[in-house]
Amino acid sequence: MGVTIKNVAKEAGVAASTVSRVISDSPQISDATKRKVRKVMEDMGFYINQNARNLVQQSTKTIGIVMKNSISESLNDPFFPEVLRGISAWCHKQDFSISLTTGDSNEEIFEDTVKMVQGKRVDGIIVLYSKQDDKVVPYLTECGFPFVVIGRPLTNAGEITYIDNDNLKAARDAAEYLIDMGHERLGFIGGSLEFEVNRYRLQGFKEAVLLNNLKMAEDYIKNPKTAESVRQAVYELMDMDNPPTGIVVTDDLIALNALIVLREKNIKVPDHVSIISFNNTQLTNFTNPTLTSVDTQIFQLGYESARCLIEEIKDPSQFKKQIIIPTIIVERKSTLPLNSRENI
Repeated sequence: MGVTIKNVAKEAGVAASTVSRVISDSPQISDATKRKVRKVMEDMGFYINQNARNLVQQSTKTIGIVMKNSISESLNDPFFPEVLRGISAWCHKQDFSISLTTGDSNEEIFEDTVKMVQGKRVDGIIVLYSKQDDKVVPYLTECGFPFVVIGRPLTNAGEITYIDNDNLKAARDAAEYLIDMGHERLGFIGGSLEFEVNRYRLQGFKEAVLLNNLKMAEDYIKNPKTAESVRQAVYELMDMDNPPTGIVVTDDLIALNALIVLREKNIKVPDHVSIISFNNTQLTNFTNPTLTSVDTQIFQLGYESARCLIEEIKDPSQFKKQIIIPTIIVERKSTLPLNSRENI
């Protein structure tokens, strides 16, 4: 026979009703009593029937995660496992689970979101991106369903809780890092401009170039959408009569692809061209050379998004929050001052 609430109450020296209130995290019970009862529950191997508790509370204790792309594609990008780790860390503290969209296309991902909401499968949703012509955020807004966005929403940002970096400043800092090393011909390799993050990073790059009175040439700016188009972008940049001596790449995974192509072309990094990328994922320590990268604190982006969402679920009257996570450049071996580099 399993351990019951009455068994726990007897061992803890409290009433059975007190144990029930501890289980529901009632504010009527002191923290000291909660700790005492929970310790007894743990020692006796008492496990809460979470499904029954959720049914009574009309809560799933589950957070929905809307992926940027299909789950297989997203999980190949080191950004997403790390942001999920941050989300999971806070959810674990609050006894919440997570559920991921599994669609392979934008339409299927949207359909998964609708099923989560209408099927009451989750209490709230974290959208892991902000992009143009997105159907998910407008749908969640119209439904009045609790949600948080990682990335600055392109419209009605002040009415939505979101967690982001100052991507404009971060990209400006990255470009100026290369400029301070003496690089004046700067290239830029970003991602699709339908995503907010890529737009702001491109804008920050352009600002740095113009503020430092350098030549702004559109031929030096590339926004590939696939690994194959990254290859083409690198070839186009490095086959120019005056190729860039420094390149800002907006994502570590794109930078890895760029390094592979440069190696194929016998172009040495950083001797022939310096590269700085973004996100400071674990990937940066395993590339050759290791990548100088802007640390966007991915774990913290996920952790804060989960914290804000669960706070809103518990208290829907809260004001919408806009939280900016600071960034810092982590120097490694893919960058070098211009006057120190090997001549081509």
